[in-house]
Amino acid sequence: MDLHVDENLVIPSNELAWNFTRSTGPGGQHVNTSDSRVELSWSVSASRALSAWQRQRLLDKFAARLVSGALVVRASEERSQWRNRQIAMEKLARLIAQGLAPDAPKRKPTKPTRGSQRKRLNAKSNRSTTKQLRRKPGQE
Repeated sequence: MDLHVDENLVIPSNELAWNFTRSTGPGGQHVNTSDSRVELSWSVSASRALSAWQRQRLLDKFAARLVSGALVVRASEERSQWRNRQIAMEKLARLIAQGLAPDAPKRKPTKPTRGSQRKRLNAKSNRSTTKQLRRKPGQE
């Protein structure tokens, strides 16, 4: 089953590698007998579905997360292997879409407005006055 990231990017199923292991957690004796934990890996560097720009962007974004050029996603939330496969595919698609999304615009640092400065100084003087009123008479 192909992985549809968005309308422009579809990763063919032959580029996806599946690995199934025994899952931990709830499930009783069922946990000990079925391989419901899913590992989905996709080699970013060897993928033909990506353009050169997309490949480089994903390699840069996920450099710390890649395992020998492959992006690995694990799912063991559900007891069913089939459901965990769906969850793993959703996770991978979301991760790739986030990696290819354009960066947010840089924040321009701004100076505080006169009104906000005045408000801050008034609050400081009010706190000072309140604390002065709490002192015992004769203490300065």
